[in-house]
Amino acid sequence: MSKKVNIGLVQMSCTADLEANLEKAINGIREAAAKGAHIVCLQELFRSLYFCDVEDHHNFSLAEAIPGPTTDRLAKVARETNTVIIASLFEKRTAGLYHNTTAVLDADGTYLGKYRKMHIPDDPGYYEKFYFTPGDLGYKVFETRYAKIGVLICWDQWYPEPARITSLMGAEVLFYPTAIGWDTEETDPKVDEEQYSAWQTIQRSHAIANGVHVVSVNRVGTEGGQKFWGGSFVANPHGSLLYLAPHDQEVVHVQEVDLDLTDRYRTTWPYFRDRRIDSYQPITKRYIDE
Repeated sequence: MSKKVNIGLVQMSCTADLEANLEKAINGIREAAAKGAHIVCLQELFRSLYFCDVEDHHNFSLAEAIPGPTTDRLAKVARETNTVIIASLFEKRTAGLYHNTTAVLDADGTYLGKYRKMHIPDDPGYYEKFYFTPGDLGYKVFETRYAKIGVLICWDQWYPEPARITSLMGAEVLFYPTAIGWDTEETDPKVDEEQYSAWQTIQRSHAIANGVHVVSVNRVGTEGGQKFWGGSFVANPHGSLLYLAPHDQEVVHVQEVDLDLTDRYRTTWPYFRDRRIDSYQPITKRYIDE
């Protein structure tokens, strides 16, 4: 017996035209559904340009309520196509309080809930702390028609703890909507190569350590001073790449995954069995210096 699910990835470029971006994403969902997708993941903050490259108060006008107008539009698409949709949006919670949030819509259009990004970066070109309050909903799993899924967001992907906790909550697939790219001022190509390799490697390690499939969906194209590196991928529970998108093209890809492989990998490599949970308390400290 096997539990096979078709995962759709929509890797796209964005412009300043919010409606055009939404229409492109919807067309990508429909294309993925036509190819047999059961679950479709969109990239991080797909509704607009990646505005966090600057600190500009005008960009707060891009935010919306969740659930709200975009989730309402996508709910209709989910219902029409019988697909689960993972949609990363800029959430306005109330005046002066904003989150980087991903909504999940079930295949019948039901709004299942949202995950708010927990780890918020603040680096040149990624001034997210200016815009986003860290998530306060904890880590989340969503029971969809086709699978129990865990959703994390971009900077979360560099940390083993969110992947572990979400997997321990029963996630069968970990999804990472993402927006990351090359440093356009970097002159050493080896540095660029190492950074991209590290990004992919850390996420593949989450697949291995937790015995689950990992799906990462990144932006592509140039926006201002940012050149996003695409490279969206699907990794199996041993970290092997089942699919790797190009760096320079928009792609709608559907990848079949067999979720029952988790049991095989977890019994062959029993990391969950051998975890010494009695010894992990020190990890809750910022740094162990006394």
